[in-house]
Amino acid sequence: MDHAIEKVFEEDYKRRTLNFGIGDTVKVHYRILESGKERIQVYEGTVISLANKMNDKSFTVRRISYDVGVERIFPLYSPRVAKIELVRKGRVRRAKLFYLRQRTGKTARIKELRGGQAIVQAEKKKEREAAKAEAAVKSAAAAETPAQA
Repeated sequence: MDHAIEKVFEEDYKRRTLNFGIGDTVKVHYRILESGKERIQVYEGTVISLANKMNDKSFTVRRISYDVGVERIFPLYSPRVAKIELVRKGRVRRAKLFYLRQRTGKTARIKELRGGQAIVQAEKKKEREAAKAEAAVKSAAAAETPAQA
């Protein structure tokens, strides 16, 4: 049974890598079903924890919405998570940033990592190249299959 489950998740493991860490600001593009329609909602915030439980990796993102702190836990390999976009690299020295729950305003800020913008730009460039390669493979596959009328 475990072998069958591994085969199902194998594609997601190849597709999604952990390109962010604790303290980074990310945009999580999350698929939501509402009244039979599917849409993507973007949730932007700071990663305050990572839970690495073998195949069940998850991360917690915190943001302030209307002066209220909101935290959301996302499974890393969930099919509901469409994309994870890195916005900013943070410089932190802790594995969990739960102390941010008691902080507001300036004290809740996280300094940016030196060279962080370069890392973010390199990551975006890599994503664009991967998307181009995927589109090229799809177009080549579509050209090979004969048109059925």
